[in-house]
Amino acid sequence: MEQQIVWLLIPYAFGIFFMSILGGYLPELVRMTHTRTQLVMAFVAGIILGVAVYHMLPHAVTAIKGSDALEIALFWLMLGVLATLLTLYFLDFHEHDFSDEHSRQHEHEMDASLHLKPLSWVGIMFGLGVHSLMEGVALSSTVRITEHSASGVAGLGVFLAIALHKPLDALSIVSIMEKSGMSVHARRLANFGFACICPIIIFLAYFAPSYFGPSESYVVGRALAFATGTFLSISLSDLLPEVHFHKHDRWKIASSFLVGVAIAYAVHWVEPSGLHG
Repeated sequence: MEQQIVWLLIPYAFGIFFMSILGGYLPELVRMTHTRTQLVMAFVAGIILGVAVYHMLPHAVTAIKGSDALEIALFWLMLGVLATLLTLYFLDFHEHDFSDEHSRQHEHEMDASLHLKPLSWVGIMFGLGVHSLMEGVALSSTVRITEHSASGVAGLGVFLAIALHKPLDALSIVSIMEKSGMSVHARRLANFGFACICPIIIFLAYFAPSYFGPSESYVVGRALAFATGTFLSISLSDLLPEVHFHKHDRWKIASSFLVGVAIAYAVHWVEPSGLHG
């Protein structure tokens, strides 16, 4: 069974790596208009929110076990929410809309000193690196919890949420580096390094719990609950606020968000059961 799971994790890791690399090349491949960017962000926010609620939380409760499993899961979920909120607050590492329209509209609000700080992207790289770490933990924990199920595709929903979000993260890093005056070679090297983080963590986090012996379930369940909190924070306090105040195309944006939630809900029936029937 473990060998089969490893063969499942390999395409997951490669897919996430590819999507992250793709994000760094998006400005060269596609003209990301303001509206397109907002629609993509709303859709991804819906996917992440749905995955956190329909996939990750039920699996965390299942792994923790016991009559107080839900209470423990919610405690660790809240820790994940608070940790992510504080990281976002102090590092301010999520800026996804780098369309030309957005740049012109908010040009007067931008700190002109950004162009004088070649290392201003380091904080963003660090914050997104920590976020990638939790994404890797979330995917490996979900797969580990559901690996003994006889049916379903373990971790599919979490994989989709991570893979769809990766281009936005990579775009953030590359765009800030460009605005900071970094060379094309430096941007591509950073993009490659960032793309490697999550795939590496996926395998480390999958095999690491086996060294805890009887405490494996204790570690995996709480780690997944914590990661659920990070997913909720990214969706509700980071991605959605960036599209909330855009009154134009509000029906398109709302529809894109709801489609994301609906897809996450539909995919959870394809996965091995957690708390759903």
